[in-house]
Amino acid sequence: MDILFYYFLILNGMAFTLIAYDKHLAKAQKQRISERTLLCFVLFGGTIGSGLAMLIFRHKTSKISYLWKFFGIVLIQIAVVFGLFYLGVLHYKI
Repeated sequence: MDILFYYFLILNGMAFTLIAYDKHLAKAQKQRISERTLLCFVLFGGTIGSGLAMLIFRHKTSKISYLWKFFGIVLIQIAVVFGLFYLGVLHYKI
């Protein structure tokens, strides 16, 4: 379980940093990080880091097509986690 924790911690940190850096590149009018790359980090677990960075830096928040993809991935992740709990694959311990 420790490995999974560090995986998500590092991935969310990287996702946060990528969104921040893409915002910097946008302001500097330089070549940007592709949406595909940003969404791949979301898909593989960087949802919280990406979401926080989007809110803090106000980046990608007005691009409706990106938001649809982002929240689509979030809904799929919620469904998968709920399904794994329902099937008993994941267990919650207090």
